[in-house]
Amino acid sequence: MKIQKAIYILVMIILTVSACSPSTPRTMILPTPVEEIEAELAVEITPFPTRPAYEPGELVDYIAQTGDTLKGLAARFNTSEEEIRRANPIIPEDATTMPPGMPMEVPIYYRPLWGTPHQIIPDAVFVNGPDAAAFDASGFIAESEGWVGTYSAWAFSGTRTAGEIVDYVGFNYSVSPKMLLALLEYMGGAFSQPYLSPLHERNVIGLESNYWTGVYLQLSYAANLLNDSFYRWRTGELVEFELPDGTLVRPDPWQNAATVSLQHLFSQIMTVNEYHQAIGPDGFSQTYETLFGDPWSVEAHIPGSLRQPTMQLPFETDKVWAFTGGPHTGWGSMAPWAALDFAPPSAVTGCFPSSVPTTAVADGVVVRDGAGMLVLDLDGDNDERTGWAVFYLHIADEGRVPVGTVVSAGDPLGFPSCEGGRSTGTHIHIARKFNGEWVEADGPVPFVLSGWRPMRGDQPYKGWLVKEDVLVLASDNPDGRSMIPVDGD
Repeated sequence: MKIQKAIYILVMIILTVSACSPSTPRTMILPTPVEEIEAELAVEITPFPTRPAYEPGELVDYIAQTGDTLKGLAARFNTSEEEIRRANPIIPEDATTMPPGMPMEVPIYYRPLWGTPHQIIPDAVFVNGPDAAAFDASGFIAESEGWVGTYSAWAFSGTRTAGEIVDYVGFNYSVSPKMLLALLEYMGGAFSQPYLSPLHERNVIGLESNYWTGVYLQLSYAANLLNDSFYRWRTGELVEFELPDGTLVRPDPWQNAATVSLQHLFSQIMTVNEYHQAIGPDGFSQTYETLFGDPWSVEAHIPGSLRQPTMQLPFETDKVWAFTGGPHTGWGSMAPWAALDFAPPSAVTGCFPSSVPTTAVADGVVVRDGAGMLVLDLDGDNDERTGWAVFYLHIADEGRVPVGTVVSAGDPLGFPSCEGGRSTGTHIHIARKFNGEWVEADGPVPFVLSGWRPMRGDQPYKGWLVKEDVLVLASDNPDGRSMIPVDGD
């Protein structure tokens, strides 16, 4: 296999209470000795182009990509938001997300060891958003002659097919089922190999674990890690990582979140040579394109100047609830910090039945439920992968409104509980998505509820709600400082 020399491309994308936690190397077709594989890859891999040593503050051309924010760009280019604004006075003061395709000039401060400019897949096909809305994972898998077509295993309280597993993980983590299937093919030959041995099934994605074993748990583990990297690149928190030999990698500042997420995952499960193969034009990106066609024809899923529609607190306005969890994970255990927690009034702590309902934050329709969960679609198209959707967790099964129910803001949805995920006390957990992408609770598009804006603390679940000059402290052991006052009090 010949690997073409990667060409630098600037991609212009078309405009467009209590605490809770929602909860082997890739198979070769022939048993080639590992030493021979690594020697072959070492010969075939062509070095990627490198960035010049820019002068401090030198202006470089950049085309805004979907989901870009000034905070994230400043971290990636080792500069500041103020300098970016001075170089681009057209950017409004209240800007949230940059318009995809907008030409910019960014002051850059050079860092050595910037990685490849090759982009693996766009962000719009990474998330479980509009691109995946018409995709039928089970139908796609049924046409395969690989092991994935007949695979089934025990997962989430039943025997599940590969399609059911992929859809379940994809919806919960909001990672595209296409992305997950491409990962299963690249790491485990899901479509190209007829048989998956028990040994390779155990760690099919290559994530070594004594617990996260089998297709379902390996995909869940991978989705958790992928989300963490994706959203930390978005916010500028992930700017470097190491390869197994200790080599430091700093992702190219022009990179997109999906590419960096895959790079970071591959760095944890592959040898150095396998890593360079996977992130190049003939690696994972080729596998994805072979399965699903050109991913770069997909429209950007996050527009410029994204704004949240008006939302209200998720409980009756004449009741005093406690703020029990500041910004923390939407689903899983890592980034993004998309969720907030609220607990109903009670004279007791811990897990107890509540007769005080949680309510809809906005008009919408209930489109999905499950163990303790409910998803409210706000745009009325009955698909949480498009437009705004609000995810609720820890809603009791008894008394919960059924899927298909159309509600208005303030209508009851069910009762807070400890059901679903892990919980140390009765409460609800809510988070937002737009076009399949989790939206950080305290990010550039803040999770404002009845005028209350969240602020994160120094660790997940900590923080405050702020409204004018009033601060409410997040606490899993709430007292008067954690009670959200009724308007007018």
